[in-house]
Amino acid sequence: MKRFILLALTLVLVWDVQAQNRKQLANFSQYKHYYNPALTGYEGSVIRSLYRNQWTGFEDAPKTILASAEIGTGIFKGTGRKYHFRNDNRTGSLESISAKHALGLTVLSDKFGPLRETQLALSYGSGIRLSETLSLRWGAAFTYAAHRVDGSSLNVVQKDDPRYTNLAGGNNSSSIGDINLGLSLVSANYYLGYGMQGVTEGRLLSSGDKFMEDAHKLKHLIQAGYRQSITDQLGFTVNALYLNDEEKDALLEGQVKAVYNNMFWAGAGYRNELAYNVTAGVRVNQLVIGYTYESPIQNAKAIDKATNEITLSYILQPIISRSKSSQLSIW
Repeated sequence: MKRFILLALTLVLVWDVQAQNRKQLANFSQYKHYYNPALTGYEGSVIRSLYRNQWTGFEDAPKTILASAEIGTGIFKGTGRKYHFRNDNRTGSLESISAKHALGLTVLSDKFGPLRETQLALSYGSGIRLSETLSLRWGAAFTYAAHRVDGSSLNVVQKDDPRYTNLAGGNNSSSIGDINLGLSLVSANYYLGYGMQGVTEGRLLSSGDKFMEDAHKLKHLIQAGYRQSITDQLGFTVNALYLNDEEKDALLEGQVKAVYNNMFWAGAGYRNELAYNVTAGVRVNQLVIGYTYESPIQNAKAIDKATNEITLSYILQPIISRSKSSQLSIW
């Protein structure tokens, strides 16, 4: 019975995705470049991964795997003055707030019942110094998305429903290529960015079946974040994401974290009318591990099951700054 209900819901998802192709990540602040290529390399050279198990315990429920790498090819050089890291006695030359040139690669795999999606994004970000503490960054990304629906797995109550006639009984696939663009204003302890996803709305590259031809509408995104030290051991971060397009209601979500000794964090987040979450994690040297528990509310309560999200990051080259607030490496 659960499988039948889920497959029926999948049909709704397939047609809903024609109007909107949104991926929801509770830890959106860790994947800034996924939403806005201008923020590629903002936090240095980092390898990240995410596993999201939505509606845990529900058969064929959505599962998302995301892996990304950001590699900075150059760092803004500072004045060469020395400074002390907090909590240890090491010293290093002053460097600024983000990679001058950075490349990013993101791969996402999403499964939901008979629906499969694979996304690939190659991004580039660069910036110019506006002042000692402020930079303007811009970026672009080429994106590719492949979709497949296993029509033999669909259980349709009304077999003559024209919406499902072309899907039932066979394999359906399509692929779309597009461009994302973005601008961002960044400092050591805050960022503000504007991005556009799907600039050509799939017209750049399109092949395969037509069931996804309306899936990629132009999306407008605004991202913002702020971090601040309260004491030498305690600080906090605030992140927000706003997404809008012509087809769906605007999506707004935010997350607040308390950070202790730059090693441990705990926080909470909210996605408007869809979910709230609690999160915690730890940093051990260059390795960062996080866990988030998300619970559906209001419009998302059709299936009242929780979501689990696990993140794993490895910092290859952190950005170093003399700013006390920016030494909070956990966003």
